[in-house]
Amino acid sequence: MPNSFAELELSTNSKVYSPEHTLQVYGKGLPKENLILRIFAPDESIAKFDQITTNENGSFNYGLLTWPEPSTNFPYGTYTVEVISTEQNGISQKIDVKFLSTTELLDVPVERNVNTLVFAPETAAINQPIRVFVQTTSDGLLIGNEPSELLGTTHVHLPSGISVSLTNSFKTLHQGLYYVDYTPIEEGTHVFHVVAFSQGTTSHGSAATNVLSQDLGGISNQIIKLNSILDETSIQLDVLKSEIKGFDTTLKYASSQIDENIGTFALSAKSISESSAQLNALLLPIIASVGLIVALQIAILARRR
Repeated sequence: MPNSFAELELSTNSKVYSPEHTLQVYGKGLPKENLILRIFAPDESIAKFDQITTNENGSFNYGLLTWPEPSTNFPYGTYTVEVISTEQNGISQKIDVKFLSTTELLDVPVERNVNTLVFAPETAAINQPIRVFVQTTSDGLLIGNEPSELLGTTHVHLPSGISVSLTNSFKTLHQGLYYVDYTPIEEGTHVFHVVAFSQGTTSHGSAATNVLSQDLGGISNQIIKLNSILDETSIQLDVLKSEIKGFDTTLKYASSQIDENIGTFALSAKSISESSAQLNALLLPIIASVGLIVALQIAILARRR
């Protein structure tokens, strides 16, 4: 059917609901048209799916859901009600409603708040890959499926002032949890600017990484190596000190031995001197006797002549 004749309207009986209240949807489509009704939870999953047929005049009024007590399947937050036409080229209409603990609030903004958190290392090394994580939530629930659509305009600002797009670079860890591996090629501060777009709502998140010539791990390894060298040097100094201490003892012992030997030498010299005096005392009478005998022989020979 041409779009100019397309007709599809959707309304709800309230904008804010609490447990045990009924979500009534009404509107208008084509006469006897099959319509698909869906409710999307805050994490963008389908919480309820139904199909109805409009009246002869094209109107419909249908109790789509009685809100249960909050649970992991139906938490408090912003829900989206959608009606899809099966005959008008698949056109659709959407309305956001709020599921809260009470409906007594006079003014409750029915809007979707998307939060984006970015986790990047504080420091990194040039030409070394780093991993940046991104978390996207709405009403406290993780949202998002295809990262190229959810985070398609994300980029990184380099220290030189240029921006590098990270489109199609993200990989999925889990719904709402994504990561990208990035290798910095410049030293300085790199700012990761993450832009999340979900159901017409945009959210921004950023984180900065300081890129150095080498990372703290390399510096830490060098410090550990230096500490190891210093420990080894300290051990060698202790060994040398021990050896010097032993050498000092040896010197003292040698000095005492020299002193003792000098004393022995002195006693020996004194003994030699005393022995020499005694020898002289013994030799002098003998020499004198020999001289006397020689003198007598000379006298005897003189008289004979």
